[in-house]
Amino acid sequence: MKHHSFRVRIALLSATLTGASLIAFSLVFWGLIYNAYLGRLDSEIKNKLLETNHLQEQPSLQVYETQLTHNFNDTPIIFWLIDREGYTRYRSINGSDLNLQIYNFPPFPLPPPRPPRPPDSFPPRRFPPPPPNSNPAPPPPPPPPQIKIITRRSPTGLWRVGLVTFPHQKVAIAVNLSIIDQEMVSVRNGFLVSIPILLLLIAGGSWALSGSALRPIQQLTKSIRQVTAKGLDQRVPISTTDIEFVELIQVFNQMLERLERSFKQASRFSGDAAHELKTPLAILQGELEQMLQHAETESSTQQALSHLLDEVRRLGGTTRKLLLLSLADAGQMRLYETQVNLSPVLAEMIEDIELLAPDLVIKNEINPNLIVSGDQDLLTQVIQNLISNAIKYNLPEGWIKIQGYQRGKNVIINVSNASKDIPIKDRDRLFDRFYRGDPARTRQIEGIGLGLSLAREIARAHQGDLTLDPPQLGQTAFTLTLPKTGSKLL
Repeated sequence: MKHHSFRVRIALLSATLTGASLIAFSLVFWGLIYNAYLGRLDSEIKNKLLETNHLQEQPSLQVYETQLTHNFNDTPIIFWLIDREGYTRYRSINGSDLNLQIYNFPPFPLPPPRPPRPPDSFPPRRFPPPPPNSNPAPPPPPPPPQIKIITRRSPTGLWRVGLVTFPHQKVAIAVNLSIIDQEMVSVRNGFLVSIPILLLLIAGGSWALSGSALRPIQQLTKSIRQVTAKGLDQRVPISTTDIEFVELIQVFNQMLERLERSFKQASRFSGDAAHELKTPLAILQGELEQMLQHAETESSTQQALSHLLDEVRRLGGTTRKLLLLSLADAGQMRLYETQVNLSPVLAEMIEDIELLAPDLVIKNEINPNLIVSGDQDLLTQVIQNLISNAIKYNLPEGWIKIQGYQRGKNVIINVSNASKDIPIKDRDRLFDRFYRGDPARTRQIEGIGLGLSLAREIARAHQGDLTLDPPQLGQTAFTLTLPKTGSKLL
């Protein structure tokens, strides 16, 4: 299952939400600006239509059209004038493709109604003449001109058409909406530039804010990685942490404190127990050896003492391993460092294999002067453990291959042998203490499951490592990696 970064998801989510909001805002704002431009254009068209009420006094209609074109920034203009009898007095040449009909115009205003005539049965009423100094009643004002604004489409684009009807004529002025499109281009370019910049700023701000908010989690992760025998004293500071993480960090620090206390107690117990058992076992081994020397040859007593002595020696070896592991856990394993040439050490061990397991085929590829800096006794113990396991868990008439070479700044020792395939569940736990996954590994095969664990701790104490190689059919291989030193022996 692929895990995605929380910071990346926060930044992408913030950018997505902000982008959607900005796009919606831009669309609304675009519509408002477009309507504002359209309203301004309609006002200009209405003003120009009202100017045409006395257009018959103009010297030339073509000159007026030229003025209109100049007033609208050289945008295509259509000018159409129709008299009251329905004859077209003037129409722009470029307006032939615009579908405008007479019925699109508002109708002419009706004349004012006449006063009703009195019936004939009554004699006409005679009114006295008005006094000589009195003013006659003013005529009724003319009806306001009717103006209509519509939008029409033609092969040359969209047109905004203003139609007005005066008592004596009808006038149409059409303006191509490209005049608005030109103004909206700058608005569009502003959006295309500003929105990506805003999204980048918001994504960067979200990334920075999420990183600041997740800093306590990073400190927790760093402390968890250092939870080893040497890192249990690590604590996450609380003074500069957000209040939301205070309780979590407090619980984590308390857990580390309990682990440190329990680990120290367990390490101290195993070290003290191994140290306390070391002397009695040495005394018991000495006493058994003396009794074995004085026992009757091939008697039952000698056999019993011999078995007891083997068990005491095995128990002594286990005690020494436990003591070394406790020291390694506490970070107190003492190394008597010298320059060690592993090539002769490996050569001597190969001779021992030929004596201990003459039925096995021995293969070796050992380069000279494999020099490392470390404790010779402990490194010898590591190699002996690997070779011992290769002998014990080999197949009948099998083989052992030992390789020693330099790779970069490291010395590599690889020990492989013919064996049964190790199950995956056992491969992951081979270095666990006291773990013996194969049921066939009984007391008939010596060992209690501490050798590989101790060997890896020794390798790591030398700034190296011991690893199990990837599975290969019919064989098992371990690789010991140690940092190399100079090529001259002391």
